[in-house]
Amino acid sequence: MSAEEQSLFAAPPMGEQERMVEAILFASAEPVTVAELEARMPHGADPAEALVHLRKRYEGRGVTLVKVGDAWAFRTAADLGFLMSRETVETRKLSRAAIETLAIIAYHQPVTRAEIEEIRGVAVSRGTIDQLMELEWIRLGRRRMTPGRPVTFVVTEGFLDHFGLESARDLPGIKELRAAGLLESRPSPMALPSEEEDEAQAGQSELFED
Repeated sequence: MSAEEQSLFAAPPMGEQERMVEAILFASAEPVTVAELEARMPHGADPAEALVHLRKRYEGRGVTLVKVGDAWAFRTAADLGFLMSRETVETRKLSRAAIETLAIIAYHQPVTRAEIEEIRGVAVSRGTIDQLMELEWIRLGRRRMTPGRPVTFVVTEGFLDHFGLESARDLPGIKELRAAGLLESRPSPMALPSEEEDEAQAGQSELFED
């Protein structure tokens, strides 16, 4: 194979790969996975490495590159979120039942409806589950290999993206939830992380405020 032919199959320089990844992410309305980037970029390109360089390049900028589950997206820097508040339209608030159900799913996923009801101590209405499904904050998980094979529920990447979380491991602990007024000072029926576990966990107090 001639040098000219080899050049045709050579991967673009890393700087050019960064530009490609940047263009794809800016044009996408949803977070993009590394696999999706690989499928759209030239043969031999390494989008995973390009993402590392691109993330560093955007550190400290008004827009940052963040990981959402297994995907990547550009988002407004967390400390500048207040500038966007006028653009946010709140269509409806979640009920207390929906907030508690969402919290249980987030902390205990994958979890069945029966397990949610056992933790809350009350029945979960179909409307509550439907509302969270319509918001695309929860989805059906795998069925349990138990009698009746009940379905389980897990949170979605849309949920993580909305609350600025990379994964469910970044959920706030009980101190942050109480500080946000989402838990009363009396013992809660929800089995959330203990205050001791909180000390090692970086939380976000506004998690369920929206």
